[in-house]
Amino acid sequence: MEIQVGKRLAEVNLVSKDGNKVKIDIDGKVYDVDIVMFENGTSSILYDGNSYRSEMVKSDNGRHYQVNMNYSTYQIDMLDSQAKYMRLRRQGQSEKQADRIKSPMPCKIVKVYVQPGDAIKAGDPVVTIEAMKMQSNLSVSEDCEVAAVLVNEGDSVMVEQDLVTLKLKQVQS
Repeated sequence: MEIQVGKRLAEVNLVSKDGNKVKIDIDGKVYDVDIVMFENGTSSILYDGNSYRSEMVKSDNGRHYQVNMNYSTYQIDMLDSQAKYMRLRRQGQSEKQADRIKSPMPCKIVKVYVQPGDAIKAGDPVVTIEAMKMQSNLSVSEDCEVAAVLVNEGDSVMVEQDLVTLKLKQVQS
């Protein structure tokens, strides 16, 4: 999941948990911490020989927190995979077309527009997905050909699952 603290965006994943001992991956670096959570939203954190006390105040929507720690207050937003996907779409991220279309989040396949062998042009939709009652089209960013369709309409898929494989056009040098 992504966590936004002010303007900083961090990818955070729980690696393991054994009682109060937690391994957490933040932007590719793993931290071993000991965390005790109390019912009132406060916690005691031990990391690298130092002790920290924090208080988390949850907002109405459950994804925004105010964290008070070491005489400072931090505004934190937790972004799920759908929020991350929508942020990337809004930014108009135009990467080179990959040889496969992957699911950006856990979702349901609503419509498949292509078949193996179809020639498709940049901007053409490949599939429509639905997550949290919102539908989105996944399209290609450059001309290519459909190699294989790996899903059917109505299928439930997981994040990063391959949906369609593509044959990309070779660039002549």
